[in-house]
Amino acid sequence: MTPPTARFRARVAALLGLALAVTGFTAITPAKADNPIVQHIYTADPAPLVHNGRVYLYTGHDEDGSTYFTMKEWRVWSSADMVNWTDHGSPMNVGTFSWASKDAWAGQAVERNGKFYWYVPVVNRATGRMAIGVGVADSPTGPFRDAIGRPLVENGEIDPTVMIDDSGQAYLYWGNPNLWYVKLNSDMISYSGSAAKIPLTTAGFGTRTGDANRPTLYEEGPWVYKRNGLYYNVFAAKCCSEFIAYSTATSPTGPWTYRGTVMPTQGGSFTNHAGVVDFKGGSYFFYHNGALPGGGGYTRSVGVEKFSYNSDGSIPTISMSSGGPPPADTLNPYTRQEAETVAWSSGIETEVSSEGGMNVGYIDNGDYLKVKNVAFGGGATSFSARVASTVSGASVEVRTGSQNGTVVGRCSVPNTGGWQNWTTVTCPVSGLSGTQDLYLRFAGGSGYLLNVNWWQFGAASTAAVPRSGLPVR
Repeated sequence: MTPPTARFRARVAALLGLALAVTGFTAITPAKADNPIVQHIYTADPAPLVHNGRVYLYTGHDEDGSTYFTMKEWRVWSSADMVNWTDHGSPMNVGTFSWASKDAWAGQAVERNGKFYWYVPVVNRATGRMAIGVGVADSPTGPFRDAIGRPLVENGEIDPTVMIDDSGQAYLYWGNPNLWYVKLNSDMISYSGSAAKIPLTTAGFGTRTGDANRPTLYEEGPWVYKRNGLYYNVFAAKCCSEFIAYSTATSPTGPWTYRGTVMPTQGGSFTNHAGVVDFKGGSYFFYHNGALPGGGGYTRSVGVEKFSYNSDGSIPTISMSSGGPPPADTLNPYTRQEAETVAWSSGIETEVSSEGGMNVGYIDNGDYLKVKNVAFGGGATSFSARVASTVSGASVEVRTGSQNGTVVGRCSVPNTGGWQNWTTVTCPVSGLSGTQDLYLRFAGGSGYLLNVNWWQFGAASTAAVPRSGLPVR
């Protein structure tokens, strides 16, 4: 197991021990914080997709210590409850596109006819300009491959978003400093006609002052969608620092009418980038800020807020929070849960597992992870975890209340002979009933202690917990 080249441990420890002084952002406290929704790496440019009862979140990855938009890969996360997010790793990177040289910047994925298409801007090696590539996969978590082996469209501009209208016509929009669109064909990897420029009028996109070259507020990062017969264009406005604004129209190509501010400037990053979805009866607004320790304009973190549209369809003003949305569902502890499904964590990292998917790793003494709104029902009697280690004396502590709360179970972890040599450990638990948050705290000596692939609780009324074999995915 090779340690990461740059780790978040010190940053997250600082986050949990100190108030985070970020202009316009509420200080994060250990027990209640759920924003940013990913704590072990920097994430940016959120693009949510609802599919089969889950929200899949596609993000960029700001490299540690970046002093520019240094981004080499995209990441995927998913949630069934909007509070516990599963890390699916990186199913696509700059190298996926043989013709690209750098810059895994903001994109969006959509599903059509059982395939998933991910539209992203990268630099075309041949021209040195930004171009839009298309990745395609059979699963929302990939792996993605280059769909056409060349740019779909190229004019040096960025930030693609895709909307499929009720008629089945798909539109690709993108642009900074302009706003462009093409009508995609049904194959989603070609288009009809040529790129058209949407007029950026002050009536359509608001009035910017102090910049004669850019009279409107539109800056970049469009997010176009349709809801209740109305088309929305939510975009990053007026650099720098940016805020999030929006316009509406009765046609997918306009004319657009400026409707105002969604999220005012705040959060410690001079950029912002929005994504909006409806899920399980609620509406959710994704964004990014600089809330993690070491965070800023080039080291960003994704957050999410729940909101309700006004009766006329307008979007209310939304502010960043450290608490995040309430749970949209409960989590079932009696089915196998991936260890990388987390509401909040300290110290841990994730990596590709030899058993498939990802595992939690690089665990030191005192590191922990929190899983929120776990429905224990009448009560759990046992806890099992799939673990690997090269040391003796490590343990997984099951706690309630907080990472330092009551210990209700403790599983000893043996030396398995390798960081990817897996075994399943089981221990009794007590005092776990009803619906409550779960804390798994890791204890032992110094240095890396163990890896965890999955966990599962058992109860007297449930089937036996599996003791061996590969996790079901």
